[in-house]
Order: sequence, then C-alpha cells, then structure tokens
Amino acid sequence: MQMQRDLSEHHHLLSNMFPEISGKEAWEQYKLSDEKVAFFHENGYLHHIKLLEDDQVNKLREELAEIVDPGHPKHDLFYEFHSNESENPNAVLFHSLGHWRITKGFHDVAWNPRFVVAASQLLGTKAVRFWHDQLFCKPAHHGGVVAWHQDYSYWTRTSPMQHLTCWIGLDDATKDNGCLHYIPKSHKWNLLDSTSLAGAMHGLDAFLTEAQKEQFANKVAVEMPKGHGSFHHPLMVHGSYENRSPHSRRAFVLNVFADGTRSNSDEEVLKGVPIIRKGEKMEGQFFPLLFDPAQVMG
Repeated sequence: MQMQRDLSEHHHLLSNMFPEISGKEAWEQYKLSDEKVAFFHENGYLHHIKLLEDDQVNKLREELAEIVDPGHPKHDLFYEFHSNESENPNAVLFHSLGHWRITKGFHDVAWNPRFVVAASQLLGTKAVRFWHDQLFCKPAHHGGVVAWHQDYSYWTRTSPMQHLTCWIGLDDATKDNGCLHYIPKSHKWNLLDSTSLAGAMHGLDAFLTEAQKEQFANKVAVEMPKGHGSFHHPLMVHGSYENRSPHSRRAFVLNVFADGTRSNSDEEVLKGVPIIRKGEKMEGQFFPLLFDPAQVMG
C-alpha cells in the first residue's frame, strides 16, 4: 500500500522500531505490577518505567533534528509549532503538537507495546485511544520553564475526564537540566484554571488555597535516564524548571484517553482536525484505537 503523506491515516506500525507482537503477548510481557498501579492511583504518578531502548531513542533524536526545522516539507501537519513558546531568547522552550503525523518513529511510539499496556492498566484496564502528542525541548544553558499546571485544564473540550499523560525522555533528565517535577497526591485536588505553559513558573498560585501551596514543599523531582517514562493523572500538578546545564533536555509526551471519551465542544478540538460535535465520540483518523484489553482477556 502506498504511504500517505499524513501518517495519521495509518493506524498500525509503519517501521521496524517495535516488535510486531499480539496484544496478548504484549500484556504478558509488559504489564505493570499491582504495586505500581496502586502507587499511581495513590500518588497520581508513576515514574522510571523503561519504554525505549537506546537505538529507539537515537532514531527519534534523528527525526526530531529534522522536524524542528520550520522549513520541513511536512511542517503544515503540526497542530501547533513553537520554536520558542516563551519568546524569551534566554529561556527557550521548543513545544509542538502533531509530529506523529510526520515521521514514522514518532508515529509508531504511540503503538509501542510497553506504552499501550501500561496506559490501559492505569486507565482502569480500558481500551486506549490516542489524543495527541507533544514535544518539549530545552536547549543547554538557556532552556526555559514549563510552568506548574494540570493537563486537563487545557483539555475540557473532551469529557468525561478519563485521560492519561506519558512523558518520555530523549535525554537523561536531571534537576540541573530541567526534569519534570510532581506535587504528589495533587491529582485529588479540584480542577484549576489553566496558565501559560511558558509563563511564570508559579502562575498557578493565583488559583491555590494556602493548604495547596504548602504541598509544594513536598515536590518530587523525576530524574530518569533517557528512554524512561513517567505517567501521570490529568489533574496531577506538574512542571519543570529552567535548564542552565551544559546538557539538552529533549522529551516527548503521549496523551491518551479511554475509549468512549466524547467531544465537549462544537469548535475544533485540534487545529485543522474536522469538528466533532459536542456529545459525539472521539474517534476516527486523528484519534485511533491503540490497544483494547478486551481482545487480550477475551
């Protein structure tokens, strides 16, 4: 079959980056322990899960180096593209959405068996649909922040809230180069207003109670080797500090939701994607089914 320019038209692996195995084999090989699932539900996050081998990381780094160029021939397929979302040359944050439509590697990571099995478990052993992807890259010496926020505060155009985020490093992530930080158990807070991602680190403070502000003293730095991932709940408060180290901090994010999630808006849910009317199921070309545990358990 001829390869389409827009890879969102293909809902299966397109490269040999991941093994072609059955859902049952994937489940048996990669399922999380009960203890890890329980930790996620209690704390709102689960980190240090190996999702990529070094050769897979290197392939994605190569593709990233190509697509950060605004002159890339498929640049129009991005939902969003910000060479520097902060607009401050001393605090650079590259941020984009939609690269799964552009290169085979970034397309195929959504079907990574290690990822889809864990995602299904953390969503309550439900079928998993793709929502969208993101890139967050902080260059050495002058990388910017990602302000404290809750993911679902940007996603209320979909409901019910049955979403999950997975952050995966293409570099070793450390406190020095701006690793992810979590506020444990903040997923049990209320939904807060959205803030500017590349704005003031503590812009969220305007919406917090004094008791919630005190919980920031318990923040956890998620330091992980490249190729490892961290999952978090859609209400988990998280962010990352600037990178003043001599090392880059490149990462991508996979956002998914449980099958059955519906549009909560009559506007575009993503730029350029055909409108899905409020109340209609999120599915089709841009929201493919990634994994269905019913096919494993059946």
